[in-house]
Amino acid sequence: MIDISMKKVSIIGTVGIPAKYGGFETLTEYLTKLLAEEFELTVFCSSKSYPDKTKTYNGAQLKYIPLQANGVQSIPYDIISIFKALFFADTLLILGVSGCIILPIVRLFSKKKLVVNIDGLEWKREKWGGFAKWFLKFSEKIAVKNAHVIVTDNKVIQDYVLLEYKTKTQLIAYGGDHVQREKISAELISSFSFLNEKYCFKVCRIEPENNVKMILDAFSILPNQIIVIIGNWNNSEYGQKLKDNYSDFSNIFLMNPIYNQQTLNQIRSNCYLYIHGHSAGGTNPSLVEAMYLELPILAFGVKYNRETTEHQAMYFENTIELKELLLSTNKQALTKNGITMRKIADRRYTWVEISKKYRDLF
Repeated sequence: MIDISMKKVSIIGTVGIPAKYGGFETLTEYLTKLLAEEFELTVFCSSKSYPDKTKTYNGAQLKYIPLQANGVQSIPYDIISIFKALFFADTLLILGVSGCIILPIVRLFSKKKLVVNIDGLEWKREKWGGFAKWFLKFSEKIAVKNAHVIVTDNKVIQDYVLLEYKTKTQLIAYGGDHVQREKISAELISSFSFLNEKYCFKVCRIEPENNVKMILDAFSILPNQIIVIIGNWNNSEYGQKLKDNYSDFSNIFLMNPIYNQQTLNQIRSNCYLYIHGHSAGGTNPSLVEAMYLELPILAFGVKYNRETTEHQAMYFENTIELKELLLSTNKQALTKNGITMRKIADRRYTWVEISKKYRDLF
């Protein structure tokens, strides 16, 4: 029986739950899991990605929009979700800025509370053309000016919003404690020969901002160092070209996406070194997860990554620096680095703490 005194919160802007796509979906998974007893939650989902249209999950009501949640369709997808939510929700949690161009109109006739997590600075990504970059920057500005609360996931982005728009934000990152160390099964070892060796690991979308080519260039001249990268190689010309150019190296393993969390954790948690090449966005969920797994981390030295790791990881700026780090770093330093990363994650990146911060906003 629904408690009519419970505040009604709609979560907008994700592909949907159960989570199987990215950081916003995992965030939504754990907000529903941990807050469903305190709020009446509704999550808008893409029926393109969830054709079965399950009605409830984690105690939340699921409503479906017949559009893709990403790409150009994300704009009408979010706008339709926002308008539907206005009929019943007290608070709208909007993840990302795609549909936020409609917020000035919403503010004209509605007093519903608008909370927007602006994500990273999406408009800076190389993959977008000129108009798309302009539109995303414009949507970001509209979101900041019209939301009641803006959430940023990294202090660097928090500082940017304050400087750019003279607006204070709530700093809320992501949790990483949904991942756990897994012992490698005999079946998996028989499938992947590198699991018998000492290997480095990276998981990401195959985009220029994630510096995949820089990392592959370093390993292409280090035949005794093994790298395993899991990503969506076939989703773009950029990814296909990288796969074609580097697949013949015996120490480089380029794998397609793995959506089975247990399998992914087996491969990830048993690497001896995690390499994080992301240069865009804010607090990257994959980095937080690696920290929680107590993995030693070599990260691209952009300020977002330094902030997330409290300047305690090891950093590189180019292929040569990465190569030198790989050759010079000893086991003792790596072990110490991994322990430090886990301590930071335990203090800052648990879902219980993250959900408490969102609960206070709601």
